[in-house]
Amino acid sequence: MRRTTSPFSLVLLGLGTFLLVLAPLLAWYVQPRAAVNPIDIDTTAVYTGRGSVFDTDRIETVPDRKITVTQRVRGNVEDSERSGKAVWDVITTVDTDKSLPAADPHDALDFAPHRWVMDRKTTRPVHCCGEKPYIEGEAYLKFPFDVQKRSYQWWDNTLGDTVVLRYRGTEKVQGYTGYKFTGSVPPTRTGTRMVPGSIVDQPDRPQVLAEEWYSNHGFELVVDQATGRVIYAQTGPRRTLRAPGEKKDAAVLLDSRKVSFTTATQKEAVRQAKRDSGQLRLVGETLPIGAAVTGFVLVVVGGVLVARGRKEPEQPVPSETPDTPQPTLTM
Repeated sequence: MRRTTSPFSLVLLGLGTFLLVLAPLLAWYVQPRAAVNPIDIDTTAVYTGRGSVFDTDRIETVPDRKITVTQRVRGNVEDSERSGKAVWDVITTVDTDKSLPAADPHDALDFAPHRWVMDRKTTRPVHCCGEKPYIEGEAYLKFPFDVQKRSYQWWDNTLGDTVVLRYRGTEKVQGYTGYKFTGSVPPTRTGTRMVPGSIVDQPDRPQVLAEEWYSNHGFELVVDQATGRVIYAQTGPRRTLRAPGEKKDAAVLLDSRKVSFTTATQKEAVRQAKRDSGQLRLVGETLPIGAAVTGFVLVVVGGVLVARGRKEPEQPVPSETPDTPQPTLTM
């Protein structure tokens, strides 16, 4: 008896080997290439809170006003494809109920357009493509992929510099768990502005080049660990004016202890975080593990079937005898 190998066992063995090779490729090759920042982003985050604002009609600071901060981020696809980087144009407006709704964002209490260019994989800032201002640090608007339990250098556009955000554990937002980071900004001079002298307690001078100062009562960010997406943000900005060389604030332009994501913004951020982190988990964990387990089983089963084979009787080979007439060649 001899053994033969069935085509079915060979198919199982080949398919199992293919899946075993595919599993590490998914985890080590495909997944890192899937974790890239998009170039066609179009998203809006809205913050609300209460605080003091400078009323330009009354020429004084008024307390307890509703403050709305709107931050729209749109990807410039053309510049992104040309540079190979993610080019995001950002418009941030600060409004009170007096300036909302506004047909033109320039009518807001404060209007700040800028451009952020980053490496699509690392989220590190890249200085090209009309970037403005010169952004530095490790994170801005979002964190890198695979967020670690450590401090990060976060870019504060109002400050014009980075702020250290420290890891503070985990926190749930709309039932979804993220990493929490906090930080603050001490009073810092950020520039100058020409204003009437009366605003900075110098009524005898028609115009004064006042100093602009900025501080922040506290940042609080909750971030999706896998994607680096911010699912909750809270900030406490304080912007003031001082007469040249003075140590005390003369006028408050904006002061709020807490301006944070609206519930709608939180829910949308969590929805996108769940979707994107789920896709990364599928490619980086679920599919590789499934492929490895399935491949191992198929290789074992296929190998057993090949080893056992199918028994077939051997066919006898006719032998020549002296009495067997031999064929003759005739012409």
